[in-house]
Amino acid sequence: MKQKIQRFGAAMFVPVLLFAFAGITVGLTILFKNQEIMGSIAHPDGMWYKFWFVVEEGGWTVFRQLPLLFVVGLPIALAKKAQARACLESLVIYLTFNYFISALLQLWGPTFNVDYSMEVGGVSGLALIAGIKTLDTGMIGAIFIAAIAVYLHNRFFDTKLPDFLGIFQGSSFVVIIGFLIMLPTALMISFIWPQIQLGIASMQGFLKSTGVFGVWLYTFLERILIPTGLHHFIYGPFIFGPAVVESGIYAEWTQNISTFATSAMSLKEMFPAGGFALHGLSKVFGCTGIALAIYTTAKPEKKKIVAGLLIPATLTAVIAGITEPLEFTFLFIAPALFALHSVLAATLAAVSYTFGVVGNFGGGLIEWMAQNWMPLFRYHSTTYLTQIIIGLIFTAIYFFAFRFAILKFDLATPGRERDTDETKLYTKADYKAKNSSSSVSVVADKTLSQAQMFLEALGGAGNIVDVTNCATRLRVSVKDGAKLMPDTCFKESGAHGVVRNGNAIQVIVGLSVPQVRDEFESLISQNNANGMA
Repeated sequence: MKQKIQRFGAAMFVPVLLFAFAGITVGLTILFKNQEIMGSIAHPDGMWYKFWFVVEEGGWTVFRQLPLLFVVGLPIALAKKAQARACLESLVIYLTFNYFISALLQLWGPTFNVDYSMEVGGVSGLALIAGIKTLDTGMIGAIFIAAIAVYLHNRFFDTKLPDFLGIFQGSSFVVIIGFLIMLPTALMISFIWPQIQLGIASMQGFLKSTGVFGVWLYTFLERILIPTGLHHFIYGPFIFGPAVVESGIYAEWTQNISTFATSAMSLKEMFPAGGFALHGLSKVFGCTGIALAIYTTAKPEKKKIVAGLLIPATLTAVIAGITEPLEFTFLFIAPALFALHSVLAATLAAVSYTFGVVGNFGGGLIEWMAQNWMPLFRYHSTTYLTQIIIGLIFTAIYFFAFRFAILKFDLATPGRERDTDETKLYTKADYKAKNSSSSVSVVADKTLSQAQMFLEALGGAGNIVDVTNCATRLRVSVKDGAKLMPDTCFKESGAHGVVRNGNAIQVIVGLSVPQVRDEFESLISQNNANGMA
């Protein structure tokens, strides 16, 4: 079950990866349209304003069509075959589901405690999805229907029908079954979802009322669960779902930037839910302190090598908000340090929230500047100066806490290994040279790709059950975990680390993981084809 949950969480990253560019685009266009910042050039009647208005409308694509993106995006990662066809099937089944709900509410709205005559949005509980006036099930509804569609695709896509029914095979057969299933599903959701909406509203009130403690607990769980891959299920409902605000913090914040940019009212008063999007503070301020502590505690003769390893990993965390290359540098060597990191990250977020810092701070500096500092600094400079001061204080706290723990417990962080161990990032040439004299040979071809190395280290194509990926990890289910090679083989192939949970394996690849996965799957297909020939 845990393996399936991890796989599902990874699949959510397919559409989520589109958010960063869309958010930055919208944030910058709002800044360029702000007359108080840009001056008379940004007058609504001028071409400057009109140009950026057009660009902004394009930037809203992702946020305005969020359910459709999840419906189409999840099958890309979850379908075991013919992913493109699975995306089409999922979309058709989802639209059918919403048409059914629309018809039910038109005929019997009061039975479901829904006033279908109300305008969409607000407290109506209704939304307009692909032109269909239906229940606002948001991301949760989209994910639920997409999961059903993927299951039907994996189960029935290859079903062989009699020749005279051959036209109904494949995607048609999946959609037919989906059509039949969506009718009772729509009826069930029409009864249940209005009650869930009431529950969500109550939960939102509870989380908001917990204040500082709620922010601390949320941030702690978001960090501490990273090694398991389950952290998606902590921040997903907050950032992209209705846990504290109806459309999710990311979309809600982005939609209201123009209002925040022209109001001197406290950001915390205007958008208290923004306290649950401060987990990125540790990515900028915390990771910097961690890297400095690891560097200063390294052996003198290894400091230059350690700096070469830490600088790109830290810059990736600070600028892009991707922390895994740095965190997995010390996670498996000293898990207690990761627990310390989680506590400090939660405390940093809670203290910042106490002093009025809120916003969309889930990523790195690029996102911070586009979505917060640049468009809002004019009226909220005090808030952001406070944020920076608190952050720098915590950089120092991180540094001294990590340095003390490393020295006190003599932890073998990079640069502190035994003299017989080498501190380096291995290249492909190193990997092949080492394994050519090893009893375990991966493949010695000069043109070996990283995907080939990972495949062999995972026990070969015959040991692979399925594969998917999230933002930085290749997630693989294997038949026999005993066939896997040691973690060093993965690291020598370019991985930042490996997480093993029984037969569920996560290879920490980095931002190139989509390309690695594509090649990985191609190699498996080629191997299977050769095996059948």
